[in-house]
Amino acid sequence: MRRKTSITLLSVGHACVDVYQGAVASLIPFLVAERGYGYAAASGVVLAASLLSSVAQPLFGALTDRRPMPWLLPASTLLAGLGIALSGGGGSYALTLACVAVSGLGVAAYHPESARVARLADGGHSAMGWFSLGGNVGFALAPLLVTAVVGTGGLRWTPLLALPALAGAALSLAVLRAPGQRQRLFAPAPAAGPDDRASFVRLSLAVVCRSIVFTGLSGFLALYAAQRLGGGVTAGTAALFVLYLGGAAGSVLGGRLAGRLDRVTVCRWSYLLTAAAVAGVVLVPGPALYLCVALTSAGLYVPFSLQVTLGQDYLPSRVGTAGGITLGLTVSVGGLVSPLIGRVADATSLRTALAPLVLMPLLSWLLLRGLTEPAGPGRRTDPPAGPGQRAVPKSWVQ
Repeated sequence: MRRKTSITLLSVGHACVDVYQGAVASLIPFLVAERGYGYAAASGVVLAASLLSSVAQPLFGALTDRRPMPWLLPASTLLAGLGIALSGGGGSYALTLACVAVSGLGVAAYHPESARVARLADGGHSAMGWFSLGGNVGFALAPLLVTAVVGTGGLRWTPLLALPALAGAALSLAVLRAPGQRQRLFAPAPAAGPDDRASFVRLSLAVVCRSIVFTGLSGFLALYAAQRLGGGVTAGTAALFVLYLGGAAGSVLGGRLAGRLDRVTVCRWSYLLTAAAVAGVVLVPGPALYLCVALTSAGLYVPFSLQVTLGQDYLPSRVGTAGGITLGLTVSVGGLVSPLIGRVADATSLRTALAPLVLMPLLSWLLLRGLTEPAGPGRRTDPPAGPGQRAVPKSWVQ
């Protein structure tokens, strides 16, 4: 199977999995309407899925570092879909929590190994950009899918939401069974150079700051846009759509920019742009808010896939763990800040609560200053190793 075909199938499969990340939040209005959940109960459903998923991802990454597990791709895709499909059956709150937790576990099992497989399918940062794009598209499509299914037939129709999982599992199997893929994907990890743990920690902290901005805006942007523009639900929905659409474009743009510049430089400049754009979201009046939201989204997502490959190159002996942390654990830390934003908003105003988010991209920029492009397959160029340089393992870039 050609590399472009493989990465395309993996990207679409990624979309099928990340539909279930967005589906949990999309189900909340229907759970509230049909079962009378309060805000505390509703937030418990979201927490059951997101927290377990984010914390478990590094654990699955550590497992895949010990032994390649490509079979996790179809299996975890089915598990993610199964949890959401069963979440609407019965009225038990405990059962609902268990179902969304199972779905979150499937999402957690998928990402570290899928990031490794995507890297092997095409060793460059552009491939990871397309792979990340699939996840962003899936997340953005979740509200439309859930509304179309559950909005039509109620929670008893949630079994239909298993269809994307069946499609995603089939796509993953097609990649794994392609001629020549099995030997490569099940092969032991190639010999790697020493880990640069200090750089990886700084990178991870930068990703945490990014996550705080994105999670804060995702949770409160719709309300803020409605307040600032006076357009009610329509204005808020439009602002969220721009936020997600800009993310999809930013993922692809990041891969292209990294083909011309090194990844660390692209990430640094992106965070400077993001700081200015977030300031615009908070301060600029009128419809120009949408432009600032679009720039914020692009600035946050240009470095997204690049940070995944950077983390893998900083920890070449633990690429699964690196993917689990950059894709999962750092995101959960960002989510823990959302309740604090809400408390500040209740005490003052939503604008005041969102203002500190301007500082987060600047912290990411500071953390990335001084970091150097690691040796690895994600480099813009890979010259022969000279004195003091690590050679790139050939098996990474086959």
